[in-house]
Amino acid sequence: MKIKTSNLWQSDLMLQAAKDSIPKLDPRKLWRNPVMFAVELGAILTTLITASDILRGGAYAFDLQISIWLWFTILFANFAEALAEGRGRAQAETLRSARSEAMASRLLPNGSTEQVSALALCKGDRVLVADGEIIPSDGEIAQGVALVDESAITGESAPVVREAGGSLCGVTGGTRVLSGKVTILITADPGETFLDQMIGMVESAKRQKTPNEQALEILLIGLTGLFIVVVVTLDAFAGYMGLAITVPVLVALLVCLMPTTIGGLLPAIGIAGMDRLLSHNVIALSGRAVEASGDVDVVLMDKTGTITLGNRMATEFIPAEGEKSEDLADAAMLSSLADETPEGRSIVDLAKEKLGVRGRDIRAPDGSSFIPFSAETRMSGINWDGREIRKGAHDAIEEYVLAKGGRMPEGIRAAVDSIAREGGTPLVVAEGSRVLGAIRLKDVLKENIKERLSHLRMVGIRSVMITGDNPTTAAAIAAEAGIDDFIGQARPEAKLEAIRKYQREGHLVAMIGDGTNDAPALAQADVAVAMNAGTQAAREAANMVDLDSNPAKLLDIVEIGKQILITRGALTTFSVANDVSKYFAIIPALFAAEYPMLGMLNVMRLATPTSAVLSAIIFNAIVIPMLIPLALKGVRYQPTTAAVLLRRNLLIYGLGGLIVPFIGIKLIDILVVMLHLE
Repeated sequence: MKIKTSNLWQSDLMLQAAKDSIPKLDPRKLWRNPVMFAVELGAILTTLITASDILRGGAYAFDLQISIWLWFTILFANFAEALAEGRGRAQAETLRSARSEAMASRLLPNGSTEQVSALALCKGDRVLVADGEIIPSDGEIAQGVALVDESAITGESAPVVREAGGSLCGVTGGTRVLSGKVTILITADPGETFLDQMIGMVESAKRQKTPNEQALEILLIGLTGLFIVVVVTLDAFAGYMGLAITVPVLVALLVCLMPTTIGGLLPAIGIAGMDRLLSHNVIALSGRAVEASGDVDVVLMDKTGTITLGNRMATEFIPAEGEKSEDLADAAMLSSLADETPEGRSIVDLAKEKLGVRGRDIRAPDGSSFIPFSAETRMSGINWDGREIRKGAHDAIEEYVLAKGGRMPEGIRAAVDSIAREGGTPLVVAEGSRVLGAIRLKDVLKENIKERLSHLRMVGIRSVMITGDNPTTAAAIAAEAGIDDFIGQARPEAKLEAIRKYQREGHLVAMIGDGTNDAPALAQADVAVAMNAGTQAAREAANMVDLDSNPAKLLDIVEIGKQILITRGALTTFSVANDVSKYFAIIPALFAAEYPMLGMLNVMRLATPTSAVLSAIIFNAIVIPMLIPLALKGVRYQPTTAAVLLRRNLLIYGLGGLIVPFIGIKLIDILVVMLHLE
């Protein structure tokens, strides 16, 4: 099944989050959030004062209400974090349900097999998996080709081809072989499979704080310290003026002025970012990488398996002058029937389409013998009924035809040159001394890759294709896909150096790859996305893994990274604007009785000083759960300039942060007076 994000308001999820909020009151856990830790210290102080009032028989109702709402403020902040963590645990249960207790056919040294539990497999074991069987653990196909259903992990209904010897050899435990028989080399020990890593990641909800998050936390600590100084100074000023302000009122004032809203929601925002990435079928192994993706401005992409499907496909038959297209297609098909490579199968499929042949299987003619491909001859073919058909590299076929007394037609020479210039691979088909024509093989772009790359360009990200192919082929693929730049004939060390070069120039670099040769570059990149269909080395070097093996997913990753940054900025703006409104609610109420001229600042027309303080502290508490959906869902990202984004942020969250408290505190004040709580 596809990994789904749990419904935010699911009753069991809400109940569990409420329960998990209580243990988070432990100061040893809460100190990591300095703002809420300061609120808890204030709550403890007012609770002790309330208890003293009760024991002494004094008035305690007001102090008790302040204490209760301070504890609610902390609980609501803990609830937001617990709800984000709870969604991760719910997803972990979904992933765990995908694990199977299936048996595996483990190969023994003597060539026989034994049936063992899939959970007993260790790294280095080899297993046989045939039609309809579940792949028991993570591994790489060591022998054979199979059609694999990965919908249990990725949610994609279309099966994919996995085969030995290429970049598409990686398989994931829990997926199913639809057809074919393969030998799989297990690459993970029990508890270390990719599925186990996914479960552990979403269960832990623990991540290193990103630089932006650390900077914001420093700002919040600074503001908290500043308001502590302000409140202490205010108490001294009030004493000098002959006014008596109780400690609970001072604590309430401090909590209302501190940025408690963003302080309470900050942990939930970070956890929710990884959660949203998981809903796009991307596993983030680093919270730092999720946020860094929001600032990426250069992306390096491997060609094979990333931009293209990874296999050259036959796309066109070009008959020689005087030859029939049908004869070329028939000869190409016959010479490819024994060719089990993706290229050979694509030639058969194209020939069947050209000849109008129906049915999945075409059997070789009786009495025929196949000539296998070899590195020496660089061609393959079939001998049948006195006919000798050969298919291979153009120079190898030319040599073969010359030996038979024939020649290479000029039209086919021109076609071969044209195919090569356009980045394709030409093959030539001959029967005896007669050249029948050429076959165009080309790398096929992944679906919608060109459109998605243009979207990356729109958000200011430069795309660079880096490949081991020759510059001619690289240029043709780059032009077809709409890549901004390309680097051809790149060895692994060249990919690594290219990333370092961009980083030295001050760019934040993302790398997308799937092969072992991409691993060094993936390890160096700021944001490293490995294709799930790729090799184990690539997945281990990356800090993100795309379960759908779709490089265009980078756009989703970037948008989620930007969402995190924008959401933090929006809620910080809202929180600071809130403080201004609460200032106008509390300060005039404290001094208006002694200094009536300050009454003009009581623009909310709050009833009494006690109702003003109580209304402000209640609003300060309930605004946190009201903003939980926004913190977890994130502010919608739209490609635009920083100036436009700032104006929109100030208009919506700045102005909104000023207006909403005026309305909310006034309504709560009316309710407090009606219920005689002041």
